[in-house]
Amino acid sequence: GRKTAHIAGSKGKGSTSAMIASALSAGGLSTGFYTSPHLHTIRERMKIDDRLITEAEFAAFVSEMQPAIEAQNRGEFGELSTFEILTALAFHYFKKHGAQAQVLETGLGGRLDATNVVPHPDVCVLTSISLDHTAVLGDTIAKIAGEKAGIIKPGSTVVSAPQTADAAEVFRTVASQKGARLITVGSEITWRAKGSNTGEQWLEVKGLRDLYDLTIPLLGEHQLENAATAVGALEVLGASRDAIIAGLAKVNWPGRIEILRRDPILIADGAHNGDSARRLVEALKRYFKFDRSVLVIGTSADKNSGAMIAEFAPFFDEVIVTVSEHPRASKSAALAAEFARHGKKARETKSISEAISQAVAQAGKNDLICATGSLFVVAEVIEHVKGIPGERYPNMEPKR
Repeated sequence: GRKTAHIAGSKGKGSTSAMIASALSAGGLSTGFYTSPHLHTIRERMKIDDRLITEAEFAAFVSEMQPAIEAQNRGEFGELSTFEILTALAFHYFKKHGAQAQVLETGLGGRLDATNVVPHPDVCVLTSISLDHTAVLGDTIAKIAGEKAGIIKPGSTVVSAPQTADAAEVFRTVASQKGARLITVGSEITWRAKGSNTGEQWLEVKGLRDLYDLTIPLLGEHQLENAATAVGALEVLGASRDAIIAGLAKVNWPGRIEILRRDPILIADGAHNGDSARRLVEALKRYFKFDRSVLVIGTSADKNSGAMIAEFAPFFDEVIVTVSEHPRASKSAALAAEFARHGKKARETKSISEAISQAVAQAGKNDLICATGSLFVVAEVIEHVKGIPGERYPNMEPKR
């Protein structure tokens, strides 16, 4: 009986989900939010009204579920994945606390995702589709869109962010096959930018039933599109005008063009592919004034670092390559070599803390430092700057 929003997409999924959850909470509904990945602790993945599940409850629920998990692991479908267990735990947590609404973000894809067990979501949301995780989801936009469109249920209402022609075509086809209503941002819902400073942006969104003057504390042009998509979903969910305005104004989504310090300014951003790297560079040019720019970059070995480096190399004056503690982190020598191919000399460091300390030491107070390349890097940068203890990475790979 919970109001449910189910969100899939390659980009903007987290920000859009966070906006939807924030506005539902602002409207007085106790709202569960299930998201991934996490920055500092796995408990960030399940929240009710922006409060994380406590360690005690997390542990108690895992113990409570253990017999069922073990029985399932012995069954014909084999071992449950970590993500499947976390998804079940989130549903259990929301139910125990009587959450009145839930915002569920898919982990990977949509069709076969563990979150895709909700039979009648009140709204399905499809954010921007790009080529990410090609090994799992397919190597064309149309194939990936087909996987994401797997969350569309018969008779449901679907809100889609602006898409490339191929993705839009897939969504139209699937929606009509399933008798679902498709609402598209860019046609039925429109937005226009009204200005920004280094902390927030203002925009006007023309929704299905109302016109909204909004402030969002997130930078980047794509966040305007995410906000318009969230507004469409919230109107479908019946959120009030006041809740939408208040919820978007106080949305909290760290690690996305997040300013961690000033003089010199230090920005952390979770860009991890060529597309998000290009948008990050555009945002730095648009929102910030600075003399010189220093890039601190570490990437995951399973991502296409080359496409990112092609965007970053021409823009940044200095480059420091680094490695996060994550087992899948790329070797810094490989990154440095890739920058060298673009004629950019990069300095290698052994850790995030060393890289940030070096960058801050050498930057003048009117310079800009940007730390990016993966969410793991961003998490460790935030932990280093704010002194937050982070959970270390267990070996997440399934046993063979």
